[in-house]
Amino acid sequence: MPILFAVFLAAAGAHGGAMQLTSTAFADHQPIPSPFTCEGEDVSPPLAFEDLPAGTKSLALVVDDPDAPDPRAPRMTWVHWVLYDLPASTPGLAEGASKALPKGTREGTNSWGQTGWGGPCPPIGRHRYFFKLYALDTVLGDLRHPTPAKLDQAMRGHVLAKAELVGTYEKGH
Repeated sequence: MPILFAVFLAAAGAHGGAMQLTSTAFADHQPIPSPFTCEGEDVSPPLAFEDLPAGTKSLALVVDDPDAPDPRAPRMTWVHWVLYDLPASTPGLAEGASKALPKGTREGTNSWGQTGWGGPCPPIGRHRYFFKLYALDTVLGDLRHPTPAKLDQAMRGHVLAKAELVGTYEKGH
């Protein structure tokens, strides 16, 4: 992303600040607690959205792991959750929201070939999990459970701002 475009996105928040994506379950670049993983209840973590830019009509959320399968030799990005058409009025997602999404929210296909949350479950090493929130100037409509690539294509030209939260996880820790 060109630097000037990144600066524009950072300045696009409704209150003059950058759009924010946070969680009460873990801080940025800190470990994701086990209840949100395959070693726990495998429920989606709570997320909060703040300072959406003016003109936001919907939100999209993609959670992925670029360290698969081994962070020392990553070969792919494993996608854990794909959501889009979240209403712009959504202040966030409660813990376990993957079971009861806000009305109008649509789901895409994760790397398991399914919809819904699939928590961290790395085969080896400590992986990074990128929670990426996009503010869009449109509602995308039914994309028929898109892959992240198809969602990315549909979002082109419609992204007003992006916020990111990174969590880490290693089995047995």
